[in-house]
Amino acid sequence: MAVRELRPRDRGPKGRELDETAWSDIRELLGEGERRRDLLIEYLHLIQDRFGCLSAAHLRALAEEMRLSQAEVYEVASFYDHFDVVREGEEKPAPLTIRICDSISCALAGAEALIGEVSAGVDPAAIRVVRAPCMGRCATAPAARIGDREVDHASAEGLAALAAAGETTVRVPDYTNLADYLAAGGYKLLSKIRDGSLAVDTLIETMQSAGLRGLGGAGFPAGKKWGFVRSYPGPRLMTINGDEGEPGTFKDRYHLERDPHRTLEGALVAAHAVEAERIYLYMRDEYPAVLHILRTEIAALEAGGLITPGFIELRRGAGAYICGEESAMLESIEGKRGLPRHRPPYIAEVGLFGRPTLNHNVETLWWIRDIVDNGPEWFTGLGKPGFPGLRSWSVSGRVRKPGVKLAPAGITVRELIEEHCGGMAEGHAFKAYLPGGASGGVLPAALGDIPLDFGGELARHGAFVGSHAVVVFSDKDDIREATLNLLRFFEHESCGQCTPCREGTGKLVSLLESRGPIDETAIRDLETVLRDASICGLGQAAPNPVNHLLTHFREELSR
Repeated sequence: MAVRELRPRDRGPKGRELDETAWSDIRELLGEGERRRDLLIEYLHLIQDRFGCLSAAHLRALAEEMRLSQAEVYEVASFYDHFDVVREGEEKPAPLTIRICDSISCALAGAEALIGEVSAGVDPAAIRVVRAPCMGRCATAPAARIGDREVDHASAEGLAALAAAGETTVRVPDYTNLADYLAAGGYKLLSKIRDGSLAVDTLIETMQSAGLRGLGGAGFPAGKKWGFVRSYPGPRLMTINGDEGEPGTFKDRYHLERDPHRTLEGALVAAHAVEAERIYLYMRDEYPAVLHILRTEIAALEAGGLITPGFIELRRGAGAYICGEESAMLESIEGKRGLPRHRPPYIAEVGLFGRPTLNHNVETLWWIRDIVDNGPEWFTGLGKPGFPGLRSWSVSGRVRKPGVKLAPAGITVRELIEEHCGGMAEGHAFKAYLPGGASGGVLPAALGDIPLDFGGELARHGAFVGSHAVVVFSDKDDIREATLNLLRFFEHESCGQCTPCREGTGKLVSLLESRGPIDETAIRDLETVLRDASICGLGQAAPNPVNHLLTHFREELSR
C-alpha cells in the first residue's frame, strides 16, 4: 500500500488555531499557579471576571495551557449558567449585567413586572438584564444583583440609580470575624478535640445522642455518617455543600453572613473526627458577599496558625442547581460538569477524587459547637416532643415578617406563621404552602397542622421538609401558576444526563401551560417515569408539586 505524503496543511494541530495574545492573557492570569485539572472551573471564573466573558480564543488558549482537549473545556464552560461563552463572530455581553430572580418567592413579589420594567428602561448595549433562579434572598423579594451588588426589595428606579452611580461591587455586611469569635470562646472545642481531651468516640456519641441530622435536604444522622466515613481506609477528604439553590432557601447565607466561624469550627471538628486530609468548601456563586467573607476568614485562620495553608480550599460554584446534589458537587469540585453519579458506591466510600468523603451542609456544621458545649439533651429538648433539635427555617411568601426563624423541629406551618412571622401579610388569608422548597411539594392550608420534619405524616402526604424552606401562599395566589413556576425551574436546572428528567420536566411544563382540559393520564405517566427512572433527586422530586396540584387544588385546573 502506498504511503500518502503529508501536505503542509496536514501537519500540526487540527481545529481552532492558537491565538498568541489570548495565550499570553491566560498565562498571565494563571501566573505560577498549578495547572491542575480540578481547577478548571476556578480558571474559567478568572477569565470571566477579567474579560466579562469566555471568548473562543481564550478557551482555546486555556485548553493549550492545561493540556486538555478543546471539547473538554468547552463542555464544562457551557454547562454552567454564570459563564458567558462567546463564539467567533458573536458580540460580547454588555459590560454590566442585572440579574433578577424569577423563582417562586420573587414571583409572588412582582418579579415578572420588574423584569419587564427594567428591560424596557436600559440601553441593551450597556446593560444586560437576565432572568435568574433563586438568589437566596427570598425574605426580601424581589431580589436582584447588579454586577456583584446584591439588592433587596429591588425596584426599577433603585437599580437604575445604582447603575448610574456605578455602585455595582460587593457589599459585605457586618459579621463576627476571627478576633471577635476567639474573644467569645471560639475554637476551644477544636483545641479539645485536637489535644485529645475530648475523644473522637465521645464526640460521635454526642452527635448521635443529640439527633443532629443533615440539614441540607436528606436528613441523614450526622454521627452515623462520621462512623461510616471512618470505617473506610484513608486517605479521606471532607466537603461542605454551600450550594443552597433550592427555591425559598436562604438559611446558610444568613448564618455565614453573620457568624461564619461557627460553621468553620464545626467543619474542622468534623474533619478531625474522620481524619480528613483537606476540606473543600463549595459555595454558590450567587453569594458574592459570603464568598468575600469566607476568603477573608479562611486566610485569617491560616495566618493565625489554626489551619495549615490550603487545608480549607474554597471552591466557587458557577450557577447550577444540580450541584446541590452531593455527587454532582463532587464532580464540579473536580473541575467537571455537575452530573450526578450513579450509586452505589456512595461518597462515604468512593467520593471526591475517589477517596472516602464526609459531606455536610453549612447549617449542620453550625450546630456542632453548641451541642458539645451544652450537651445533647439540651439540643434534643429544643424540639417538639418526638422531634429533637432546633432548626433554621427559611420562611418567605405571604407572611408579615419573613426571614430565618430559629424554631423547633416538628413545628407546624401554622405555628411558624402565627408565632414566628407575625401572622399573614395584611389582606392575605392562608391558602397553601411549600414545606421544603420547590422539591417538597405544595400542600393546602387544611394540612397546615402537620409536624414539619423528616418522614412521618408529612411523607405520608407525599411531601418532605428538605432544606426547611417554607413558602406561604394566600387566597390571592394561583396554585397552578405557582406549580408552573416550580416546574419551569426544574426544566431549566435539569443537567440533561438522563432522558426521563431532561425530557419529562419540559413535557410537564407544556402540559400545564396548555389551556382547556388537562391531560391527567399523560401527567401521571410522566410522574411515574420521572420518579422511577431519574438518576438523582431532581427528577425524582420534580413531579411533587404537580402531584399535589392534581390532588389538592383540582378546582384551579379549569382556570
